[in-house]
Amino acid sequence: MNKNLIPLNQLPIGSLGKVKQIIAEGNSHRRMLDLGLIQDTTITSLTKSPAGDPIAYEIRGAVIALRSEESSKIFVESI
Repeated sequence: MNKNLIPLNQLPIGSLGKVKQIIAEGNSHRRMLDLGLIQDTTITSLTKSPAGDPIAYEIRGAVIALRSEESSKIFVESI
């Protein structure tokens, strides 16, 4: 795995990232693809819930909340 890649849940709030790899399998992988998380999609980390999980992300103009368990399987390159 590329050293420059970080799990999406570690992308700092207010930062942008580009999807480079999804390691989820089965229905979870399919759901991420259905949400628009494909290679080179730009994601903005918007805000954390008061408890810290889930985190809201902007993906292709939509705001989507992902739990840490899901977002840890999406690897992005910070831009």
